Parts: sequence; C-alpha cells; structure tokens
Amino acid sequence: MKRNAIRLVILLGAISIIGIVVTQVFWVKRAFDLRETEFNHNVNIALKNVVESLCQHNGIDAPTANVVEQMSSNYFIVMVNNMISPEVLQYFLKAELGKRTVNFNFEYGIYDCSDQKMVFGDYVAMKNPSNTTPPLELNKSKFPQLKTDNYYFGVYFPDKESQLISNMGIWSFSSLVLLVVVIFFAYAMFVILKQKRLSEVQRDFINNMTHEFRTPISTIAVSAEVLQQPEIANQPERFKNYAGIIQTENNRLKKQVERVLQMAVLDKDKIEIKKEEVDIHEILKNVIQSIDLSLTESKGQIKCLTNAAHSIIKADKLHMTNVFYNLIDNAIKYCKSIPQIDIVTRNFKAGIEIVLKDNGMGINDQERKKIFNRFYRVSTGNLHDVKGFGLGLNYVKTIILAHHGQVSVESQPGKGSSFKVFLPFE
Repeated sequence: MKRNAIRLVILLGAISIIGIVVTQVFWVKRAFDLRETEFNHNVNIALKNVVESLCQHNGIDAPTANVVEQMSSNYFIVMVNNMISPEVLQYFLKAELGKRTVNFNFEYGIYDCSDQKMVFGDYVAMKNPSNTTPPLELNKSKFPQLKTDNYYFGVYFPDKESQLISNMGIWSFSSLVLLVVVIFFAYAMFVILKQKRLSEVQRDFINNMTHEFRTPISTIAVSAEVLQQPEIANQPERFKNYAGIIQTENNRLKKQVERVLQMAVLDKDKIEIKKEEVDIHEILKNVIQSIDLSLTESKGQIKCLTNAAHSIIKADKLHMTNVFYNLIDNAIKYCKSIPQIDIVTRNFKAGIEIVLKDNGMGINDQERKKIFNRFYRVSTGNLHDVKGFGLGLNYVKTIILAHHGQVSVESQPGKGSSFKVFLPFE
C-alpha cells in the first residue's frame, strides 16, 4: 500500500473515531442531564410531600408557598415552621423518596436558625426505604426545644453522581464497547505503520544488497572474460592482476554473504555462544591485522593502547572477533578523510572496557538512537559511497548482550564517534 493511501486511511479512520467519540460523549451527557433533571424533580416532590406529612402528623395546615430550595446539585433545604422529631422526619424522608424511586443514600440535618447551628443530623442508607412503621409520638429527648419557630432541615446526597452513572447501564456498556473499538483501531493503525516501516526497511535492504552483490559479480565477470582470452597466457603480470581482482572480489562477496547469514541466525534466535577463555588483546591484534588491507588503501592508522592488566575473559572467540571487526570496519567506512582510530582498553572490578574512537563523520542525536536497529544505516546523502546492509551494529549489540555486556556510543556530527564495549569477567 502506498504511503499516501495509508495516510488517507489513517486520517479517515481517525476522523470517524473522533466523530463517534464526540457523538457518544454528547448523548451520554444528555442522558445524564435527563436523569439528573428527573432526580431533582422527584426529590423536590418528595420533600414537599414530607412537609405535608409532617404538618398532617402535627395537626397543622401545610404551607402554600414553595418551601423547597435546591442549594446545589445534591443539596436541598426545606423551611419548616414547626416542631420536628428526627425519627419522624427520617421515616417520612425514606418513605417519600422510596415512593419516587430515589433510592439514594443521603444525609439529613436539622438546623436552628436562631442559634445558627445544626441540632441534629444522621446518615441514612436506602436499602429498605419503607420497612419501618411511623412513630406516633414526638421523641423530645432526642431533639432540643427551639427558642423560635425559624428552623429548617437539609438533605444531602453524597453519592448522587456515581449512583446516577451506575444507573445508566446501556450507556455505560456502549461507552465500554466504544473504548474497545478505539483501542483496537489504535492498535491496528500501530500494526499497519509498523508493517509499513518494516516493509520499507526490507525493501531498502534488498535494493542495497542487490547493489552490493552486483558490483563484485560484474567485476568478476569482466575479469573472467579477460582471463579467457588466448593472449593472456603470454602476459603473466596481467594474468596475475586479474586473478588478484577475482580473489579480492570473491572475498568481498564472501564477507557480504556471511553478514546475511548472521542476520538469518539472529532472526531465528539461534545464536550459539561457545564460551572459552579468550584474550581480548589478542583478538584486537588479529582483527587489526586482518583489516590492515582496507586501512592501507585509505592510508589510515590504528593506535591500540592496551591498558587493561587483565584481558582474559570467558567469551565466544568467533563472535567477539566479528564484533570488533564490525566496529573497526564501520570506523573506516564512515570516515571522509584519512581514518584515525584509537583503541583503548582498561579494567574495572567486574570486567574490561574497550573504547574505540574514530574521526569519522559523526552521528546526530536522532540517528544515534537508531544505529543499533537492524537494517538501519546512517544517511550519507544520495551517494551510495558507504557499503553495507545495516546489520553490523545490530549484530554487535546482540552479541554483546548475549555475553551480558554493554555497548554504547557517544558522537557528534563532524567530530567522530566513540564506541564503548564492556565485557564482564564472569
């Protein structure tokens, strides 16, 4: 799928999801507002009925004015100019709220306006709203005598919002389903983008591998044609020259094939680490000697300072050789001037550290975070002047981690790079 098509799919999908979410939020809020309006209406009617019941219980006329005032979303006050018994009030509150299906737990308090204080209060759990019988007599021992008739009672619903939400069953379920859909969509987009990036990386790898193989194969083919000419037998120097070219290109192909095979091994997670006692200094010496030809062609120089007093560790000699070969080879390839490579070893209590510093082109912060990723190669512009598949540093990190070691890099553009490898003794 083309990049523009993927972007269009993601954009349309995101717009659709956002539209559905906004619509869902709108209808959930509207449903909540309707339930809240219904709740307020039922509470107002219930409290008015409580006042009428109190007046009837006390044998007086009920007030004609509106005595219920809503102070906040979950707090109501009721003006009553009459004696109130707490147990009678609590009974009528439970009975009237239960009739209106307002089975919410609540707190109530009776306030003395003259002293400006609450004279009684209690918390009521509405599990069985109408399972009590009304008291017939006022219990004055629980309620003090008031100096005036100016007092009121208040009703507070502490769990109003949560209980209203819990009663919105279908809306809660639909919101949960929508959340699952959004998570699934986000995951699907993540997988698509990841597969797209992987596809691009693999395509670049195939193109790069084709280029890497085509050059030596073409050189070998041309050299072979020359060697097939009859007159070449009379020109030993020329014969030797083309035979050397074939050998050089063949070794180059061999190294490229080995790197591809290394990748195949990493893909299958079949790295076999055969640990034995190896001397890191000896490995570095052998790697420097084997890479001497590439270094001579570029007129470069390697300085190896072996400061570590203890350089023998338990490691896989073949893999460790490949690790340092890759690091030094990268230092040579990514240098636009004459390569100058400094290698320093030193001991720590737990192991040995190898620092490889070069004078290459350097790596910026953004690319430095990706250089150990498979297939990733530091950009050198439109020119294909750096050979490789982007496998070397990924292989280095995998092998070092398999030895329970650590690898890191410090670099700045134009100022070279410094790779640090730590390998434990045990």
